[in-house]
Amino acid sequence: MTNSDVKKIKIVIAGPFAAGKTEFIKTVSEIDPVTTERKITHSQEKEKKNTTTVAMDFGKIKIDNQHELYLFGTPGQTRFNFMWEILGEGALGVIVLVDSTDPSTFHEARRIINFFQSRYPIPLVVAANKQDLPNAWSPRDVAIALDISEEEGIPVVGISAKNKEHVKKTLLLLLELIKSSIEE
Repeated sequence: MTNSDVKKIKIVIAGPFAAGKTEFIKTVSEIDPVTTERKITHSQEKEKKNTTTVAMDFGKIKIDNQHELYLFGTPGQTRFNFMWEILGEGALGVIVLVDSTDPSTFHEARRIINFFQSRYPIPLVVAANKQDLPNAWSPRDVAIALDISEEEGIPVVGISAKNKEHVKKTLLLLLELIKSSIEE
């Protein structure tokens, strides 16, 4: 089988600033992730971390001899929102990471969900990240705060983006949703 026979499955990893998108990709990628991290210059953002993604992150996972996952992480700051449109093109699914310890970012997370739902009618999973921290909201409470109804069919799962098993389970859930949507 040649490399051109391999089906490439494009997944977008989106979410607000400091939600854990880069960490999510680094945790599971089988290649050294391509990142566009730069030093933060905005003083309020420096309180959370020292660097930020300015274009995208990229990672890759070989599922089997016929399928590869391509993970594209979006920047989190609103000034880079134009990348959502670029990275969303051709995607088969989206994972929206939410910092479950920072409810001040939930409105932005909902805005990201709305963007992808309106632009790309593809399966979406919300990952309530940082569940390993003591003040994390439960996935159920995050779903309520994000006003995600059962009718939307968006699962909300609790994860730590540093935990490879959590990341893999989230990706597998999204792949199951993609498979179901293709079969319909």
